[in-house]
Parts: sequence; structure tokens; C-alpha cells
Amino acid sequence: MKLAIDGLYKAFESRVRLGIMSALAVNDTLDFNALKEFLGVTDGNLASHIKALEKEQFIGVNKSFVGKKPNTQYHITAEGKTAFNRHLKALEQLIESQK
Repeated sequence: MKLAIDGLYKAFESRVRLGIMSALAVNDTLDFNALKEFLGVTDGNLASHIKALEKEQFIGVNKSFVGKKPNTQYHITAEGKTAFNRHLKALEQLIESQK
């Protein structure tokens, strides 16, 4: 039996990227430290995955200062939300096809 994997996005194959998108799908914004704590990853690991998702324009970034400390907030873009929902729908269809 051939598996139909059309609609799956390569950008979401990593568990970290899937976690970032999942967290941002249900929160308006999250900062770097919140994502790092939620996912249990290192600064460098998170930064590289965020950069990849930014490159695809699936997440956006807003940089500001809280007092004198920099604060970086991330949000899911409209394009990112559409792609993520398509990815989830493709996963659901894949699972259903195996029942």
C-alpha cells in the first residue's frame, strides 16, 4: 500500500519546528525564553529552527526593549497558519488512510 504524503511540509519535519508552530498556533505571541523553556532546547538549537521558519515566512518577529533588556517576540504569520493547518490535515488523512 502506497502512503499518500502530499500536503506534508518539510519545514515541519523537525520536532522542534513542529513544537514552535504548535505553541504559536495557540498563543498570539511568545518570547524566545518562553519557547526555549516550553520546548526544552538550547539557545542555539532554538535560534536555528526559528531562523528556518522565518526564512519560510511561517513566523514573524518583533524586537523591542523591556526597560534596557531586549525582548524578542514571535508570532505565526497568516501564511504559516495556512501551511501548518494543511500539514496537520495531511497528517490526519495519512492516519485515517491506515485504519
